Amino acid sequence: MGSYGMLAKRAVLTNTPVMVQIQELIRGVKDCVSLAQGVVYWQPPKQALEKVQELVWEPSVSRYGADEGLPELREALLKKLRQENNLNKSSVMVTAGANQAFVNIVLTLCDAGDSVVMFAPYYFNSYMSFQMTGVTDILVGPGDPQTLYPDADWLEKTLLQTKPTPKLVSVVNPGNPSGTYIPEPLLQRISEICKNAGCWLVIDNTYEYFMYDGRKHACLEDNHIVNIFSFSKAYGMMGWRVGYIAFPSEVEGFAAQLLKVQDNIPICASIISQRLALHSLEMGPTWVTDKVKDLVKNRELLLEALSPLGKESVKGGEGAIYLWAKLPEEYKDDFEVVRWLAKKHGVVLIPGCSSGCPGYVRISFGGLVEDQCRFASERLKRGLEELVSQGMVP
Repeated sequence: MGSYGMLAKRAVLTNTPVMVQIQELIRGVKDCVSLAQGVVYWQPPKQALEKVQELVWEPSVSRYGADEGLPELREALLKKLRQENNLNKSSVMVTAGANQAFVNIVLTLCDAGDSVVMFAPYYFNSYMSFQMTGVTDILVGPGDPQTLYPDADWLEKTLLQTKPTPKLVSVVNPGNPSGTYIPEPLLQRISEICKNAGCWLVIDNTYEYFMYDGRKHACLEDNHIVNIFSFSKAYGMMGWRVGYIAFPSEVEGFAAQLLKVQDNIPICASIISQRLALHSLEMGPTWVTDKVKDLVKNRELLLEALSPLGKESVKGGEGAIYLWAKLPEEYKDDFEVVRWLAKKHGVVLIPGCSSGCPGYVRISFGGLVEDQCRFASERLKRGLEELVSQGMVP
């Protein structure tokens, strides 16, 4: 018989997925509205779904495909990277979502015991990816108190003083959970710091199309940079699981080592999902940006709902689908507040402790249509008004 002590320490010491905990909370509360999970309310393009529907009986859909992705999808992605992202020297691997892309990269670039750098508030799944692969020396840098942008001065000092030099630096832009967008000049400085120190920079661009108030997304390319992208949010393909990695073509051995990892995790992303991704891509970026425009009203509704916390307590909303809010000082146990809001007021958020910032919450404005979001916002505002004025009244 096995025992708990025989389980891998890598898994046992990895944080419990916060979304699993939140899903359990939702199941235990009747008539609960979620502002928690990072999803969008739309489905993939109708034309793309109709084309895929016709492919169900095609034999190739049920077989393995090329590990690195369907050739026609990779060709389309390379064209997209050149035209939209100004990435001209990158190769592409298609993965089963952006999270699997990140795991592929960690297994390809990092050894157990290496040190890596993230910035608070960090993306919880990336943190877990490091933990479960034995990369437990995770250096968490500060964000600017006003903007939440990564502190480049801290990064430069840390990379110079830490020996051996950290293997990679990870950022999400626009940010999850912060909802902020790292301006291109700052991202360029972070890139130069990494290059000079001899470490990798991994940039997660999952929310590249989710930009507001006239902001424009920009990507960087160099032989020390790896970019991650996703179809999940942009094309409403969360359950179809398709992402991709853009990695430097000129780095000898990178593709071969990445392919080893890919072959031992999914072999290849689902063939029918890749077909849907290809047909969705054919719709062009305006299909996505037109959807994103509709989220601005949701953002405004939730900013109003968060007003009881005070204007200075709410950040984000520059990009992605998130707002980031500081709870009153006395509520360091943010998970307790999240549970109370769910059980007393029927609305669910993500606790900031899952992203290295106790006393904060993440609010997602992507998963509900406007009327549903207004309903959720009203619940949230009532809950926060009560929290601020009376506390967590049972």
